Amino acid sequence: MNTLGTPDPAVAKSGESSRGPEGAAAGPSVLTLTLNPTVDLAWEVEHLKAIGKNRARVRSVAAGGGGINVARGVVRLRGRATAIHTAGGEAGLRLNRLLNEEGVDHVAVDIEDETREALVLFETERRHSYHIVPPGPRLNAHEGLRCLDALERAAGGHPYVVASGSLPHGLSPDFYALVARRIRKAGSRLILDTSGPALSGALTEGVFLLRCNRTEAASLTGRDVCSLDDARAVNEHLLTTGAAEVAVTTVGALGAVCSTGHGHTELHAPPLPGKPLSDAGAGDGMVAAIAARLTAGDDPVSASTLGVAVAAAAMLTPSTEPFDPEVARSLSPEVRTRFHARP
Repeated sequence: MNTLGTPDPAVAKSGESSRGPEGAAAGPSVLTLTLNPTVDLAWEVEHLKAIGKNRARVRSVAAGGGGINVARGVVRLRGRATAIHTAGGEAGLRLNRLLNEEGVDHVAVDIEDETREALVLFETERRHSYHIVPPGPRLNAHEGLRCLDALERAAGGHPYVVASGSLPHGLSPDFYALVARRIRKAGSRLILDTSGPALSGALTEGVFLLRCNRTEAASLTGRDVCSLDDARAVNEHLLTTGAAEVAVTTVGALGAVCSTGHGHTELHAPPLPGKPLSDAGAGDGMVAAIAARLTAGDDPVSASTLGVAVAAAAMLTPSTEPFDPEVARSLSPEVRTRFHARP
């Protein structure tokens, strides 16, 4: 890999193409940030037994983590994307090789600790997935600063930047607030998808678009989010406090609510054409669709409509396997909408 126009040898970049994927129109690229990526090992067993050996078959080995999955999803939707991510140790080298082999344009920021490996176990008899994820490496302050510098250098020319996934140990809970500040300085808009202290810490700075599920939404307000009405109330709180210009809160199989200064739009999930197998990639797929369509010039509601369809399509694939873009496009017209004016 070549250096990214910087004297820091700990930041390296793959060869970026000036063209999008085959059949895609040339246009702006989505930039993503993954501070705690994974090497996802997907195994398959017929029946998980408590006693004796479980003979497994390797389904796949792939690079993973929020922003990397988003970048992959953008490309599947015929957009262009570059993923910035950390990489450390032997697992980090493997992560880089997997991304290169897949053809995902990426920027690796070297760290001392080992990149984590996650296990997805798919039980074929019950058609059920188990996603087992360790906490990952610890980053020091200097490594965090290198990530911020790499992000700010790369952000120019990218109208939207997606920060997705958990924060690794060692970084301050307000790290995504620092990301938001750098992105704003670069003239880009931040789309954020995270949880826990990293989520509340980021909202002190404010972001362009926040995507959260009902568990994350409940953590912000202290109230359960069980309905689209509950999601609308959370979004109104986020807009009123200035935490986000656009808020998208999902409520499982019900769908989502996309809220802007103009009002709240309920997006009712389409009926699935098959049995749901896993929700592991639904959130990242949704964010990928939103980022891809916003970059292409769509409004947030239209972008989120496709996002709901992509999330539904992702439910039809086992473990962390990618969604089928054709299925997602066929489901998009089935997403029913209902508009509510803001009070």
